[in-house]
Amino acid sequence: MNKIIITLVILATQWLSAQNVSLTVNVSGFKTNDGKLKVGLYNGEGTFLRETFLSLDSKISDLKATVVFKDLPKGEYAISLYHDENDSGVLEKGMFGIPKEPFACSNNAKGKMGPPKYNDAKFTIDSNKEILIELGR
Repeated sequence: MNKIIITLVILATQWLSAQNVSLTVNVSGFKTNDGKLKVGLYNGEGTFLRETFLSLDSKISDLKATVVFKDLPKGEYAISLYHDENDSGVLEKGMFGIPKEPFACSNNAKGKMGPPKYNDAKFTIDSNKEILIELGR
């Protein structure tokens, strides 16, 4: 009986993990290889640019960087990222909260008189996906 239960648990775990997907984020447009890339993944409009669902960072090499989010539930997401040029762990901001370090969002969404909107940055994942984001200022 224990063998049957263990087998069912293993099969259920494999089935559930097969329902998850990975997201590869390739970033280009760096001016230097200094610092790190910081990437935030958001899973809803209410948390966008406030509280990440997941976050990763990456070294920069040849003016490019890549992060991979694994085992994501299928669904709707958005990304914001920045080049932490001085490796402080914080997006440096100037007057009126305008970022001093290069930043970008998924779909290369741009803000108008403020930060980009979730609806402009959101995308859906229903299978493994790879996206490219061009870093801006």
